[in-house]
Parts: sequence; C-alpha cells; structure tokens
Amino acid sequence: MKMAIIPARGGSKRIPRKNIRPFAGKPMIAYAIEAARESGLFDHVAVSTDDEEIAATARAFGAEIPFRRPSELADDHTPTVPVVRHAIEFCRELGWSPEHVCCIYPAVPFLQIGDLRAALRLLENGPGEYAFPVTAYPSPIQRALKLTPNQLTRPFSPEYEQVRTQDLEPAWHDAGQFYWGRTEAWLKGLNIHSHGMGLPIPNWRVVDIDTEEDWTRAELIYQALRGHGAQA
Repeated sequence: MKMAIIPARGGSKRIPRKNIRPFAGKPMIAYAIEAARESGLFDHVAVSTDDEEIAATARAFGAEIPFRRPSELADDHTPTVPVVRHAIEFCRELGWSPEHVCCIYPAVPFLQIGDLRAALRLLENGPGEYAFPVTAYPSPIQRALKLTPNQLTRPFSPEYEQVRTQDLEPAWHDAGQFYWGRTEAWLKGLNIHSHGMGLPIPNWRVVDIDTEEDWTRAELIYQALRGHGAQA
C-alpha cells in the first residue's frame, strides 16, 4: 500500500490562508490533491490539517480527512517528519498498512506526476530511505559572497576565488515539493536530507511561494506555461 499525506495547517503567517487561497482559478491545495489522485500511485490521499475550512476544501477535491492534526503539531516550528509520523500512526489504527508514504506539500502548482513516479522508482531501487526532487543552484555556491557593514565584498570560501566556475562541483537544493519515504523511516524520525536520494528537476519548475511577490511571480509563470500549452 502507498499513501500520500498532504500537511496543510491553517495558521499560515506570511500569506494568510495560503493553502486554500485561489491560485490560477482554484484553491492552492487542489494542485497537490489532483496530482496525487491522477498519478494512480496511491491507495489513500489524506490531508493532515487542524483547520475545518481546509478540510472541507480538501474533501471537495477528493482527499480524505481521517483525523485532525493536534495543535502541538500545527505551529510555525513543527518539522515535517513528526507530522507525517503522526499521520501514519493514526492511519495504522484504521487498518491502513502503507509500505511507502509520500508527503506532498500543499503549495505545489508546478508539481508533475512524472516526478512523483520517478522518485518512487528511485526509492524502490536505491539505497536511501527517502527520495525527493532537487534542483541545481544557478551559481556555484563555492563562489558565494558576503557583504561587510560598509558594503565591501568578501568571499565565503577564499580557496575557490581563482577556480573557474566550470571546474567547481555543482550544488543542489531541495525543491520543496514532496518526499517519498519508507514507512519505517518516517516512524523512526530519520532526517530526510541525511538519509535521502535526490531526483534532479529543472529549476524553472521550482518556485518557493512564501511572499506576495512569490505568489504573483508563480501565477505569471503558471499562466504563461499554460498559455503555451506546456505542462506547469
């Protein structure tokens, strides 16, 4: 059995009601739910939330709400792994026995079903406990600069100052879309990044939406891609 857990708390601070705010014509969380359901990968697509309006919206798009997330797991500082562990433990009491669980974040309008499938194959065939999408930094992190109080530039890593950028090792960062994990890894609380495998995806499909400016930019990109017949 495979299960998707979409963690969507109600107390978003930077963009209020972010998870159900309309994005390009439908609630933001709908994109995660629809991608999960249309992938055909999951026996259950469940939303972990503390908020009744989010729960109602999620149900309307076909997700299950088998429990309410407790308040101690719904604040600004709660990490992802304990939230998924709570969901697994509760769903086990319902008789669900997932072998693999995918945590899909609720604000992922650029999520692609092909990436969900590819990351699952990576997890099933690879040595890691988790698999998730990553994308390359646009510039070499070894050549990063810092600014002094009087605006002078200084390298973070002076030893790389004279190395050609094409000779530096590429660096990757978490795309922040989803995490496939073996059930026991979630239950043991294993750190995702220390025990995971990365699925490279292009950076034009990676958009953090944390501010109003981010939201506007993401909608413009989404509309442009849709207008040209490309899959966002």
